[in-house]
Amino acid sequence: MTTPDELTQPVEVPEAKEDWKNTILAGLANYIDAGSIVAGSAALALWVEAYGLSTDLVGLIGAFGPNAIAAGVGALIGGRLCDRLGRKKIYQYDMLFYAFGMLWLVFAMNAWMIVLGFFLVGLAVGADIPASWSLIAEMAPDKKRGKHSGVAQVLWYLGPVVVLLMFLVLEPLGLLGARIVFAHLALLAIGLTFLRSRMKESQRWLEAQAKKPDDGAPFQRGKWRDLFTRQHIRSMAFLAGMYLFWNLWAGTNGFFFPYILRTVGNQSQAMSVAIQALSFLIGMASIYFVFMKFSDRVNQRLLFGLSALIQIVGMSLLAIFPLTLPVALAHVFLMAFGQGFGAQCFFQLWSSEMFPTLIRSTAQGVMFAVVRIALGAFSFFVPFLTATGFTTLAWILVGFLTISGVIGFVWAPRNEGKSLEQLDAERHAA
Repeated sequence: MTTPDELTQPVEVPEAKEDWKNTILAGLANYIDAGSIVAGSAALALWVEAYGLSTDLVGLIGAFGPNAIAAGVGALIGGRLCDRLGRKKIYQYDMLFYAFGMLWLVFAMNAWMIVLGFFLVGLAVGADIPASWSLIAEMAPDKKRGKHSGVAQVLWYLGPVVVLLMFLVLEPLGLLGARIVFAHLALLAIGLTFLRSRMKESQRWLEAQAKKPDDGAPFQRGKWRDLFTRQHIRSMAFLAGMYLFWNLWAGTNGFFFPYILRTVGNQSQAMSVAIQALSFLIGMASIYFVFMKFSDRVNQRLLFGLSALIQIVGMSLLAIFPLTLPVALAHVFLMAFGQGFGAQCFFQLWSSEMFPTLIRSTAQGVMFAVVRIALGAFSFFVPFLTATGFTTLAWILVGFLTISGVIGFVWAPRNEGKSLEQLDAERHAA
């Protein structure tokens, strides 16, 4: 019988090539998530021109696509199934569902095919996120969980860079170019299905499933009601609040890039893509050199607070100073660098650490659903916010980032260097 003391000991997992392969295969969910969002945004103008989409229909596509409501619904369903059936079944077969949805966009000939395709893609993306994030946390070496989580976030940034560059190269092909971009995402999903079929199930999930109630182990039994305890509700409120307000900024920030380009930059498509790609590359560098290097070793509260402060300063530049080229460049650099090791990375990491194994994906699915569905509803109000004027909107977004930063800094956990078993034991003791 396992003793309580043994439960608190870190699981020694050698950091081998197999660990990194599993992390990359699981983390590619982030690549196709972000790639789908950016590809849809880039193709939207082409669809409007080709099929005469109305403004209301464009808003509907945005609200129910992979960046909003569909992804939230998918995460809610997929997260629960992931805890009930296992991580492997969800993250393997979900990619086939994603490819099916993406093929509707590849061969779209009218508006309803676009709406259906985006909704199916959103469901698949949402379902894969909790499965992938849980798997990465459970398979990563105990003292390198942040490092492995960071790989998934690097892939989240890589997706938009690849998609943007593909659209730039394929621009002369018009709508055919968009179909090729969507086809590459569908083919990647099919390839992932075969590659993931060779992966093993999470050992931690298997052990948690095998434990009997009389083992005396500090594990929940994985039922819905286990999630809605005072302790877990506090954790979900903290994480969802921090991540939601950051996403409210991210969901509205698309207004600023076109404005900056029109005001101080070259208005060509090539320049637009170059500046956006540069921001993503800065973000990837920030993840690698800051989050992956330090999140497992330093005070995570201070690290998160630093990232929030950098983003607040970067957003404030647009609210305080006239929009000149130096101000625009400073804004782009600070925002990209600050968000690289900020809310997105810590939400993935902390949402994997703050819940027991048998309700980990369920909790992630619930929180992801709350955030993405709220974003979908919020997207209907973005046109009204942008109508308030550039400076006013900048201050509103400074407010969003400040609220997210305060929530994250005040209630951030101190989990660096601890195993998942140690964290389970601490929750049980509390």
